[in-house]
Amino acid sequence: MNYGLAFEPFLPWPALGAVALVALVLAGLLLFSRTRGALVRSLALLVGLIALSNPSLTREEREPLSSVVAVVVDKSASQNFGERTQQTQAATKALDERLKRIPGLEIRTIEADARDGETDGTRLFSALSAGIADVPPERVAGAIMITDGRVHDVPEQMTALGFSAPVHGLITGRAGERDRRVALEKSPRFGIVGQRQSLTFRVTDEGAPAGARVGVTVRRDGEVIATPVVTAGQSAQVDVEIAHAGANIVELEVPPLEGELTPINNRTAVSIDGIRDKLRVLLVSGEPNVGERTWRNLLKSDANVDLVHFTILRPPEKQDGTPINELSLIAFPTRELFQTKIRDFDLIIFDRYSQQGVLPQVYFDNIVRYVRNGGALLVAAGTDFVDTGSLFNTPLAEILPAAPSGETTEAPYVARLTDPGKRHPVTRGLPGSESDPPHWSRFFRVVDADPRSGVTVMGAPGDKPVLQLDRVDQGRVALLLSDHFWLWARGYDGGGPYIDLLRRLSHWLMKEPDLEEERLKLSTSGRDLVVERQTMGDTVPNAQVTTPSGAVRNLTLTQAEPGLWRATTPADELGLWRAVNGQLTALANIGPLNPKEYEQVTSTRDWLTPISTATGGGLWRLADLNGSVPRVVAVSSGERLAGEDWMGLRTREVSVVRGIGLFPLFAGLTGLLLLLGVITATWVREGR
Repeated sequence: MNYGLAFEPFLPWPALGAVALVALVLAGLLLFSRTRGALVRSLALLVGLIALSNPSLTREEREPLSSVVAVVVDKSASQNFGERTQQTQAATKALDERLKRIPGLEIRTIEADARDGETDGTRLFSALSAGIADVPPERVAGAIMITDGRVHDVPEQMTALGFSAPVHGLITGRAGERDRRVALEKSPRFGIVGQRQSLTFRVTDEGAPAGARVGVTVRRDGEVIATPVVTAGQSAQVDVEIAHAGANIVELEVPPLEGELTPINNRTAVSIDGIRDKLRVLLVSGEPNVGERTWRNLLKSDANVDLVHFTILRPPEKQDGTPINELSLIAFPTRELFQTKIRDFDLIIFDRYSQQGVLPQVYFDNIVRYVRNGGALLVAAGTDFVDTGSLFNTPLAEILPAAPSGETTEAPYVARLTDPGKRHPVTRGLPGSESDPPHWSRFFRVVDADPRSGVTVMGAPGDKPVLQLDRVDQGRVALLLSDHFWLWARGYDGGGPYIDLLRRLSHWLMKEPDLEEERLKLSTSGRDLVVERQTMGDTVPNAQVTTPSGAVRNLTLTQAEPGLWRATTPADELGLWRAVNGQLTALANIGPLNPKEYEQVTSTRDWLTPISTATGGGLWRLADLNGSVPRVVAVSSGERLAGEDWMGLRTREVSVVRGIGLFPLFAGLTGLLLLLGVITATWVREGR
């Protein structure tokens, strides 16, 4: 209960001051002249002034408030190394017991967990601010942090804390910890497919002498591409070829250091986006046909395609008297295209081409070598495939996946996906294929052929192949056995997905990773990591997913659609995830490729020292305290808030008003009696 005096004057304070000044002058004159009753009259003036100031007695009912101490517990991934988890648990329990002995102290335990897949690094001060956001600054007695010291949001100024109280730190881990890490210093974000990019990196041995020779394993998309030996503590460089379009994930891994804390940061990675300069396509057309424009329009519509179109407008046997030197404006560079620069093309297409003596046999030998060495060949056949001039009667026969029977079937039919075609990424899920028969237009001709190798993904009645795909050594071959795909492009009878099919086909031929038959892929969907396996098989083994922290999760894949199996797992860590399924490996990054949490993992007092010193707090290593914690002392005044074996908390005398009473001294009968008493005393004094 607190009592006080409050004033609510009837006159404004300036006016009341003027009245007081006049009263003071009058009282002075009375006292100076020694007028009879001067003292009583002066008292009457004083009582009148007090009455004008309207004094009141106040009574406050106050409830004292407790002081608040925040205990911030670091639950980040780096706290799992060594004995840090056990040290944290023991310190939290011991500290709670000591704090409960201090009366009037409220304990707020705040767990800061960076493993939610959203925060990069350990952010204890952000967690502290959120945990005491509803506490007035004057109630905060201090903050105690249990951490390994690697805190990534330490404020530069004490004022950023929002309160004036000590910040103490209990450091887990041990002094002199050893750790080896590899870090990228310079890396490109983009690269042209087929060209090389340089990465600059450094291997650092912390707690061990510098200068050791360390072997580095360099992987691209999980495949080892180099093993340089570098000197620890010095920058090094490695060149990496950009193998394909899209993300090329390059990893650098070093062997563990003897006695090191953890090997988790012995690996670093960077994602380089591969960009194709231009897709160079050679289109070789035979006799003019209505489908020729379909191929040309499709290829010319893509700005990334550099098309060279070799077409025969007049066969050599056709004689119309035109001189040879007037047959064309310039001589077509067949030798340059099919011999000297054939390796520059990403794809060669033969569209209804038959031998007419224009291309020598040696050029077809060059094409065979081109395919076996990694090139791509697409043959769009028609009746020419069964003629004497068929491409099957050239050296190309050894790489073509089907042999013509010598006949063609001319009857309306709807091409259907075969069982392998429903699984193959080129034809799986083609628009219209979900119905039976498929919702696309009919064809009226198919070249009868006997499959020899590869896989038939689209067929005609009677198990006749329409689209055949095959791998030949390092290259790929596709064979279209109907020349009526142009009906889809013209919209006949509703048309068909010719753009989807032909683009997928060309990209598969050029080894686009998304169209591989056997492929493992990692992607994110919301807060989940999605594991997808493309396969031509009937079953797939379980997938092993390795988190950025090194934990392994076994996932059972379920079939989402033919040829596609899928599983999900929570994406609750930042960094590089790895999945293994059989012989396949996939990588995916969530957040930064190299999280701050794993860049430096040895415990330290240095990072918290500036803010702790500025607030008067202290830092102690738990390993040096033999499993105990410093004494906790309540300090109400003074600047020293920490000692060798004790930590201080600034207690606050804070209260909240629950009720208030007001009693005016000159109001009502009380004021009237006081005024009358003074006047009566003056009159009595005058009457004597």
